[in-house]
Amino acid sequence: MKFVTVRDLRNHSAKIWRLLNQEKDMIITSNGKPLALLSFLSEENVEDSLKNVRRSRAMVALNSIHKQSLSNGGDKITHTEIDQEMKAVRKRRAK
Repeated sequence: MKFVTVRDLRNHSAKIWRLLNQEKDMIITSNGKPLALLSFLSEENVEDSLKNVRRSRAMVALNSIHKQSLSNGGDKITHTEIDQEMKAVRKRRAK
């Protein structure tokens, strides 16, 4: 996968757009760190591509939440403790 700096995108955008057709995906970087994903689209695949990007973001978020839960000991909580926590949250929301 090709990496392109923000500066190159700004200064050589026509070249980058032509190259995107070949590469299909490029990573845009700022100060050497990934900033964005630039993906080739066609009129036929816009909706499917957008749906898949959103699904992928949701999966990344879910995996992050899962890892955080495991690091906080969430895998050791009992069903009774889960039920108690849910009841407490529902009670606070009802107020």
